[in-house]
Amino acid sequence: MEYVLIFITAIFVNNIVLSQFLGICPFLGVSQKVETAVGMGMAVAFVLTLSTMVTYALQHLVLNPLGLGYLQTIAFILVIAALVQMVEIILRKVSPALYQALGVYLPLITTNCCILGVAILVIQKDYDLLTGIVYAVATALGFALALVVFAGIREQLAMTDVPRGMRGMPIALITAGLLAMAFMGFSGVDRGLAALWGI
Repeated sequence: MEYVLIFITAIFVNNIVLSQFLGICPFLGVSQKVETAVGMGMAVAFVLTLSTMVTYALQHLVLNPLGLGYLQTIAFILVIAALVQMVEIILRKVSPALYQALGVYLPLITTNCCILGVAILVIQKDYDLLTGIVYAVATALGFALALVVFAGIREQLAMTDVPRGMRGMPIALITAGLLAMAFMGFSGVDRGLAALWGI
């Protein structure tokens, strides 16, 4: 039940974009079409899960035993960048179809602070590896959900008559704010479920 609670909380209550404001750049930049939002969501889910496993191992097998915890951020950034490049090279060789599907989104993930944020949060929350993976997958799904919903709203906004001064980024920011307020409606769900399940 604890994993279900982490899953629901990471997707809805503490959404990485709408509650914690990590990953805002791709959220605003890649969310103009639902198709590109789905591609970015898939790429983030894949890399986020993989990078969480690698950074967890790095923290517990290298940094902590050697007393190098202060290098965590730099080490994680280097590992994530190298991991994204490695995944890109492997996908190009092994699965060209999947590489084409992810396309330009893989390099964009290198600069997505959501990836680094989740890797650091897993360590700060003192999760074990399985709990960290569940948290990473749920966070990636929450990111993808917010991205796809926002892209759908922006597609609808493109067909409406928005006042000239509000077109483009101003209406996108207002929409993002309203979406964040909508997700605030889920606050308290985690405490209610925890009380219901006796966690």
